[in-house]
Amino acid sequence: MLSLLDVKANIVAPLDPDFCPAILAVRAYQKAVLNSEKVPLIIALESSNGHISRWEEDILALGTGHDADTLRYVERLVKFLLWARGGWKIYIGGPPRIGEYIRDCYAERGDRFFDSQLMNRIYNKPLEVVVTTPDNVPGSNESEMPLGGHQKGCRIGFDLGASDYKLAAVKDGELLYSDEIPWNPKDEPDPAYHYNHIQSGLEKAASYLPHVDAIGGSAAGVYVKNKPMVASLFRSVPEEDFEEKVKPIFVRLQEKWNVPFDIINDGEVTALAGALSLNKNGMLGIAMGSSQAAGFLNRAGDITGWLNELAFAPVDFNPQAVADEWSGDAGVGVMYFSQQAVNKLALAAGLTFPSDMELPERLKSVQEKANQGDETAEKIFETIGVYLGYTLPYYAMFYEYDNLLILGRVTSGRGGEIIVDKARDILKEEFPEWAQDVVLHVPDEKSRRVGQAVAAASLPVV
Repeated sequence: MLSLLDVKANIVAPLDPDFCPAILAVRAYQKAVLNSEKVPLIIALESSNGHISRWEEDILALGTGHDADTLRYVERLVKFLLWARGGWKIYIGGPPRIGEYIRDCYAERGDRFFDSQLMNRIYNKPLEVVVTTPDNVPGSNESEMPLGGHQKGCRIGFDLGASDYKLAAVKDGELLYSDEIPWNPKDEPDPAYHYNHIQSGLEKAASYLPHVDAIGGSAAGVYVKNKPMVASLFRSVPEEDFEEKVKPIFVRLQEKWNVPFDIINDGEVTALAGALSLNKNGMLGIAMGSSQAAGFLNRAGDITGWLNELAFAPVDFNPQAVADEWSGDAGVGVMYFSQQAVNKLALAAGLTFPSDMELPERLKSVQEKANQGDETAEKIFETIGVYLGYTLPYYAMFYEYDNLLILGRVTSGRGGEIIVDKARDILKEEFPEWAQDVVLHVPDEKSRRVGQAVAAASLPVV
């Protein structure tokens, strides 16, 4: 029997013809549900401080001929919700076989054990899957709070990337200095390397200000009270050093500068940058850099307390898709919206690089080719544009947004223009009813690169 989920894109990605957009797979499955016997499924994720996020929909009753599709559909849904909203406890209210399958996936020898381990690190609790009935799933307990936007005073903002970090010195909302400083944190096991580089950057930015009133920062990962719980920048640091020296690194910096100091996920700052520059809320921000970052401000201009780590969230239902080297999972966002995506597609297109050339340099090489009109390089960015065009309506299933902001190094130059143009074409042709209600925003070149650092400067309250 053919799979309901094996739905290819109508507009083919030039370098990934087997791309199976999640939105098309989901719509095909949900159409089948409408015309068959169905049962309710309720998923709830419990995170910090009793925060509970719920998801409800009908699925095909087991035994109706598509059980394998249903198991895969629910597994992909749970994984997306886990990384979008976060949680250390997952309630599966529905057929027991479904819940038991999800529990096995996140068990020690399951396919999603990586995700289980990272949630354990984030919340300091072992991930638990509770198999129950729909009536016994707890109710929703969401939270909202305002984010940043403070302009008064002399402020430093920074954004830590895997190949460089951005700095901004801002006085009463006016940008006085910005810079991009190369570094290579992900390969450095010594926490002193990280501390010294960040500190030297702050000192350089401070030299452009009469004094420093506050410091705000952003970086990939999960940060709780200025402590990194999970962060790819520090992946080479041994576990014992991570606990003893990396987790307090920003606390130490705050003590040294003795000013209000906040660091949060770079995706949240991307959304904040969009809200500040455009004076609009209902904002989903996506930064395509060394990884994929995402952040969300609701229509009231508040953050939701969700995790928003869409780098690990599935966007492609093709089981043969290239797997992310860190999580080991196929079809997740980082391989579609980051410099890793560019490298994947460059190799698929037949481009070759010196074996010692790092991903940031490979990205620059491909971007230079695209700027010169190289057709192969243009196809790389066109493929990413296809990915984006089909993925944005899928994100809209989980996020109520009216505005989308695209940032990050991958969006620079001619390549970035191709990505956005292709995405807009697909939205108009494939999702016209949705496209007319959502506006894609692309800031100018400089803002695309340092906009997060400027926005980060507005985080602390003075």
